[in-house]
Amino acid sequence: MAERKTKHKVSENKIKEVSELVKLIDSNNTVFLASIMGLPTKQFQKIKKSLGDKVIIKTVKKRALIRALDNSKKEKVKQLKDNIIENNSILFSSLDPFDLSAILSENKSPVKAKAGQLSNINIEVEAGPTDLPAGPAVSELGALGLQVMVKDGKIEIRESKIIVKHGTIISENAASVMGKLNIMPFSVGFIPLAAYDDKSGLVYTELKIDKEETLN
Repeated sequence: MAERKTKHKVSENKIKEVSELVKLIDSNNTVFLASIMGLPTKQFQKIKKSLGDKVIIKTVKKRALIRALDNSKKEKVKQLKDNIIENNSILFSSLDPFDLSAILSENKSPVKAKAGQLSNINIEVEAGPTDLPAGPAVSELGALGLQVMVKDGKIEIRESKIIVKHGTIISENAASVMGKLNIMPFSVGFIPLAAYDDKSGLVYTELKIDKEETLN
């Protein structure tokens, strides 16, 4: 006896969700993918509020977004499927993709480094006075190779030094020192992945602030 294939019925809510996404894709100039990985909910809501009615933000499952792109009447927008990740939002706007990218860049907030975190930059402690009193902190800074001196009861760093190199894991000591010195080397926000611009009919994966340079 031949096996019967089970058909999965798509719920009305999912059909409605995809339909709404298709309408947004087809009615807006810019369809913009941005990563929200590691972005706290509070910061997400703050950015969303700052964008106001200029931008519509949707956070949907990957499958629903792919289906919506496939159902769009805009052929080139389907290229965005190659840039979809699990933790992303899709933004719709009449703004130019590069203008939107610039606005998102301005809405990033500095955050402290965490122990065990992979650093994507060189983190440097600059020379100069600090508010740290002389004491155990002298040994902590010294363990990172920082040259220090005590002046008027406070620790002063004599020479600037990179304490975390690009591509390395942040140690507990480095994270602790950065916290005490109020160094916030990273920023959180919407990270541009790719965008479709209806006016040019192109998909951009390099969304630099300098539009002219990117177009060239």
